[in-house]
Amino acid sequence: MSTQSLPAGQDRPRSRRSPPLWGGKIQELGMLLPAVILVTIFLLAPFLSSFRIALTNERLIPRPVPPRFVGLGNFQQILTDHDFWRALWNVARFTIMVLPVQCGFALAIALLLNSKLPFRNFFRGLFFLPAITSMVVVCVIWATLFQYPTGPFNQILGFLSFGMAEPIDWLGDPNWAMPSIVLLSAWQAYGFQMIVYLAGLQGIPETLYEAAELDGANRWQRFWNVTMPGLRQTHIFVLIITTIQAFKLFTQVNILTQGGPRGTTDTVVHYMFTAGFVDQRLGLASAVAILLFFIVLVVSIVQRFVVKDRS
Repeated sequence: MSTQSLPAGQDRPRSRRSPPLWGGKIQELGMLLPAVILVTIFLLAPFLSSFRIALTNERLIPRPVPPRFVGLGNFQQILTDHDFWRALWNVARFTIMVLPVQCGFALAIALLLNSKLPFRNFFRGLFFLPAITSMVVVCVIWATLFQYPTGPFNQILGFLSFGMAEPIDWLGDPNWAMPSIVLLSAWQAYGFQMIVYLAGLQGIPETLYEAAELDGANRWQRFWNVTMPGLRQTHIFVLIITTIQAFKLFTQVNILTQGGPRGTTDTVVHYMFTAGFVDQRLGLASAVAILLFFIVLVVSIVQRFVVKDRS
């Protein structure tokens, strides 16, 4: 049988082989394995272990007597404790106050940085700087600003009121302690939301703004009818993430007020810290952690259902 000769200079076609399926899957699993192991050891395993500990009277420092099974006794004690409900109300109040301040400020800065601003990259790094600064450092700096009665904030207040306004005990007055922590927290953490909003703004097609401008829409109308609908999914993500972070409020309270004055800044995490590390009641602290997890889960689901896109 004779073979057909190929024209000169033309190579014989090579068969294309698809990459082996199992080889690619094994490679993907190998790349995921270190992260899965770390998450399991440091997050999943402690969380599952907290369910067992929450049903006992286990102490932080082991005692000669083994821990005793108490069932739902820890949960019953928490739910009948006035301090827990006060802490839950405080953290809910903090969340309600910090959401519009932090998210609104982040959106405003993102709109500014998304415009044709000179040295935009420099200002993006500058405005993001508080988010990568340690909260402990931020609290020390703001404690100086809040200092009573001669701190910078009180000096500014006296200057603006021509000396007529009395100095404010920002962290010692029950009426001002929580708003002061809200202001501090919003300033420190808005950088993350700013980056998310900036990414959402860059995902809105420029043709929509051009079409709105041709239709005679002014700047406010373009913002309300193009920018805000284009950021709907971004708003949902930012709202849920900010709420979760707000319910975890602890560092600011622990450093600046220790839950005072008169318990007005006590939070659920601070309540859990006191139960576990001060009173050494590890079982009770684990029960608080479980309750906080389900509270945040329910709040997040409700938020997602309320603000979901029904279009």
